[in-house]
Amino acid sequence: MDPNTSRHFANLRGQDADVRYASFRHVMEVTQQPVEWAAEVWEDLLALLREGDNHQRAIAAQVLSNLARSDTQGRMLKDLDRLMAVTKDEKFVTARHSLQTLWRVATASKPLQAAVVDRLTRRFRECLTEKNGTLIRYDILEVFRKTYDVAPDESLKELALKLIETEEDPKYRKKYAGLWKDLVAKPRGAKKPAAKRA
Repeated sequence: MDPNTSRHFANLRGQDADVRYASFRHVMEVTQQPVEWAAEVWEDLLALLREGDNHQRAIAAQVLSNLARSDTQGRMLKDLDRLMAVTKDEKFVTARHSLQTLWRVATASKPLQAAVVDRLTRRFRECLTEKNGTLIRYDILEVFRKTYDVAPDESLKELALKLIETEEDPKYRKKYAGLWKDLVAKPRGAKKPAAKRA
């Protein structure tokens, strides 16, 4: 790792919010592509998931998700549950940021996609009793959609549509379906409503 990136990583543990955020943006930019030094920072990021304040926990989750594409040692499959734990963080903003970034893990490899989809499918079914259950459900379906956009998989689309159908509230069912509406074919022979005459 070059000295500049190393300095930015050190700043992720800092208390100065502006410096920490600038370094977070730098690290996220650098890790958009595979990097050779993922193993060097992996354990430190896992520790930050547990030990950091709510901002640092969210940062660690997002950076780890970005590093999934650089994980040549298969660590993410082993550590996925530690990352998933932050999606239930006591601070909802931290939990949400951690959840929303999981598509990056799911698109790193087929085994990771299967693992993320499995865990999020269970979460979708269980989260309705949580305080922000409808937002969590939306975020899960958005993770599935972003995953599908990067790595199209019809079984993932079908799963998402089946999960949407289990939503009992029509308002939320419509909101969730909006994420997939451009991929859902209209029934054959469906006519557009006739224009009203003046």
